[in-house]
Amino acid sequence: MTRKTLLGAAMVLFAASTVFTSLPARAETTPAAVLKHYAELAQAKYSDSLSTAQALDKAIDALIAKPSEATLKAAKAAWIAARVPYQQSEVYRFGNPIVDEWEGKVNAWPLDEGLIDYVDPSYGTESDENALYTANVIANPKLKINGEEVDFTEITPEKIRGLHEAGEIEANVATGYHAIEFLLWGQDLNGTGAGAGNRTYTDYDKANCTGGNCDRRAAYLKAASTLLVADLKDMVTAWAPDGEATKNVEADGNAGLTAILTGMGSLSYGELAGERMKLGLLLHDPEEEHDCFSDNTYASHLNDAIGIKSAYTGQYTRVDGTKMTGPSLSDLVAAKNKALDKEIKGKLDATLAAMNVMKDRAQKVEAYDQMIGENNTKGNAVVQKAIDGLIDQTKSIERVIASLDLGKIELEGSDSLDNPDAVFK
Repeated sequence: MTRKTLLGAAMVLFAASTVFTSLPARAETTPAAVLKHYAELAQAKYSDSLSTAQALDKAIDALIAKPSEATLKAAKAAWIAARVPYQQSEVYRFGNPIVDEWEGKVNAWPLDEGLIDYVDPSYGTESDENALYTANVIANPKLKINGEEVDFTEITPEKIRGLHEAGEIEANVATGYHAIEFLLWGQDLNGTGAGAGNRTYTDYDKANCTGGNCDRRAAYLKAASTLLVADLKDMVTAWAPDGEATKNVEADGNAGLTAILTGMGSLSYGELAGERMKLGLLLHDPEEEHDCFSDNTYASHLNDAIGIKSAYTGQYTRVDGTKMTGPSLSDLVAAKNKALDKEIKGKLDATLAAMNVMKDRAQKVEAYDQMIGENNTKGNAVVQKAIDGLIDQTKSIERVIASLDLGKIELEGSDSLDNPDAVFK
């Protein structure tokens, strides 16, 4: 199986990266109408995330029932497809406390994978920061957590939920997309060389088991997949017309617009440009890439950028190809300042263009973890161009905040952008 094969299975879903032509500004657009549509888009994105997670769950069932190269390949392709709508929903995280409090269950990273399963000796055997660094719950039915013995004889969704961030250590990621990613791909031991994780299907084959504990590994994978589906159902419900998240965002016009812009600005700057991209580039560290086992990081970054633009334009292409449009923040801004609306849309498109250059390089030349490698001048420049676009569009987002008289909005920062020297201390 090649990385190109997996990428090809999901390429159709990148149709969402197409640059839209925004609708003419609607003079009658109101904040209430914008927020109603913003909530509708949220429910659509989480509904698409749910349906693709359910497809992943079925592919995992097939892998467990009949482990083979084909069923493992299909499960990996389903995981990659599931990341597309979810990443486009991430712009809802910042500014919406309900989403932010929930997000860690489904998308926490980076993770100390030794908590879950066997790891290569190069991973090490202990960590000063994490007593569960190599706990390997799949191999060990009983663990000590905070001095108390916990029984994992039966691996269930409830059990691994309790393991998530055990000992209040954020790197103890036991659930969500990245736990599933690790269980499908295994560790990427290539550093900044070519290649992703290379887990074999026989890690799930009880008759020809590699890695040991194939039955428990299958139970863990199924439990994680079950939780992902359940968690996404919760968010679909939260963004229903009468859901808690929808009610919160529609309760006050200014507060709702603040939520949209906080999501756009914080994801653009502190989270994506800073923590997910610049930090890895500064350290030239492949462990700092978002989808580090599958080499799918470029796609997740691209879809985050698509989601940021979607929050501004009110446009979203669903996984079935349906295009949603409606009253948007762009309409409100254009009614006040057409030049500013044109400016920010131009910058959003410039960022997407840079992200698509990164995507093309990842599909044709080298993976994202190779791009951020030391002494890779061309690869580093491609990633930096996308970072620059994100930083530049954040400046325009701040001008939009001022133009709508929303007062001071705190956007997420990042040491990697604001205080790079601190990264090396």
